[in-house]
Amino acid sequence: MGIIVNLDVMMAKRKIGLSELAAKVGITNANLSILKNNKAKAIRFSTLEAICRELDCQPGDLLEYIDEGKK
Repeated sequence: MGIIVNLDVMMAKRKIGLSELAAKVGITNANLSILKNNKAKAIRFSTLEAICRELDCQPGDLLEYIDEGKK
């Protein structure tokens, strides 16, 4: 996977749990868990914006590109 979601890292830094963040962002625990565990195929900008607002971070703090051809 070329894009890695570092949501778990940012959540740990902000000391916020999955259920609490899901409630604040307005998505289900299951959908947030999919993002957190790098299983998501896509993310809506509105969801990304809400996560960034609640975690007080930038999209680049959550998303990372890994060039799989350079492994």
